Amino acid sequence: MNEEKLIRVVNSLPLFAHNFLKIRTKSGAIEPFIFNRAQNYLHERLEAQKSNIGKVRALILKGRQQGCSTYVQARDFHLVSTRRGKKAFILTHEAEATKNLFDMTKRYNDSVPEGLLPKPDTSSAKELNFNSLDSGYAVGTAGNKSVGRSQTIQIFHGSEVAYWPNAEEHAKGILQAVPNEKGTEIILESTANGIGNYFYNMWVAASTGQSEFQAIFIPWYWQPEYTADAKEGEVCSPTDEERELINIHTGDGLSMRHLFWRRRKILEFSNDFETGRELFNVEYPMTALDAFRNPVVDRFIKADLVTKARRRVVESESPLVIGIDPAISDHDRTAIIRRRGRLVYKCETHFNMNTMELVGAIRRLIDKERPSKVCIDCIGIGAGIVDRLLEIGYDCVEGVNVARSANDKDKFRNLRAELWYDMREWLAQELPVQLPDSDELLGDLTSLGYKYDSSARLQIESKDDLRRRGMKSPDTADALALTFYVGDYLHEGGYVSNKIPYKASGMFI
Repeated sequence: MNEEKLIRVVNSLPLFAHNFLKIRTKSGAIEPFIFNRAQNYLHERLEAQKSNIGKVRALILKGRQQGCSTYVQARDFHLVSTRRGKKAFILTHEAEATKNLFDMTKRYNDSVPEGLLPKPDTSSAKELNFNSLDSGYAVGTAGNKSVGRSQTIQIFHGSEVAYWPNAEEHAKGILQAVPNEKGTEIILESTANGIGNYFYNMWVAASTGQSEFQAIFIPWYWQPEYTADAKEGEVCSPTDEERELINIHTGDGLSMRHLFWRRRKILEFSNDFETGRELFNVEYPMTALDAFRNPVVDRFIKADLVTKARRRVVESESPLVIGIDPAISDHDRTAIIRRRGRLVYKCETHFNMNTMELVGAIRRLIDKERPSKVCIDCIGIGAGIVDRLLEIGYDCVEGVNVARSANDKDKFRNLRAELWYDMREWLAQELPVQLPDSDELLGDLTSLGYKYDSSARLQIESKDDLRRRGMKSPDTADALALTFYVGDYLHEGGYVSNKIPYKASGMFI
């Protein structure tokens, strides 16, 4: 290879990887690193951003074992070993992953021909330093809140960010070690881990244009190894669901052979097809919406019920009922939602409103929209809001204590479980239901698990348990559930509430 061609190869990451870097394949073989479709796409997106704004700020959402970490590690190694003044730091979610990524980079370094690049002056279990270039590469594990905080780095790779135990602390620390300068790179990649965590919030901000990060999604069916032939006796024609997937994704490469592989994988997850499919969608998503579905197995409301309702159009002249789940903290939302019979519309959320601001907002809402009932969660700050609204004459307001005993005490642990059950039955009924086309509402409705207590009563996952899983309070779904407190609508007499005083004692959650 002549000098001119060698310079061109060294300066191009795809050519550099193909000619000089070695990877361990899924079969265990050591082979030259030739980019697959996902890696080529990722490279094009990052290089385009670098060309446009002079730096890289990217979030990558992908399925299992698609080679994104392999690509980013090669990118980081290429930068620190061929450029001056580049310090790279890689942060993973667990010690084993840290070791695996560092071993991958050491393999890259060992595979480069002697004399082509500077050899590292320091090579330990966690660092490679190229003193002649004033560049280096180091790794750490996210369990330590202060890891990497004191460094000044130009390249940062966060791996499996959705699983970092101290993500908010790292955002305040290590990410701030990367200056906002041209030539710097921050790449955060992960499989999804539900909603409400740091990675999910970053993804929402990036995908809606609220941050400088670009959102990059990699679908599972881009991997040629995720295919299979039909088994003997297997139905070769697509199911209705598979036919819909083909109609949507065939132009992007989805084939029937992918779907044969998908069928087998779903059965590996669970003998129950619906449960297996939902778990598959999280691990091997076709869309970002699939990825961020709640990973809990025993999900009380299945996503397909909500998805169908988002696609429907329903007209209703039923009286308006408004559900309100109030909050005044920085972390929880005040959620307001409207329901007219089988039609739900105009879901809205608010942050950082104090009690009096909420009272004023609800007064204006009632005066403008004239609802038949306004059901407000009266646990905590809601009690004062309800008392004030009733005091000033808003008789349509109903305080709902979801922690009190259920109306059917033998079937439900508390009123919250009963209301969520009523809401699920309403979604599953044969008559069509329309929900707002809202990812936020879908995420909240499908976020909760459930179980039965020793008395065989239904118990819905508590907000505290949800937070322990790193997920946010399902405020919009709780607001919708509140609208079912008014009970059945009687044409001759309006709504008849499930009337138990809101200050009655009950089972608190």
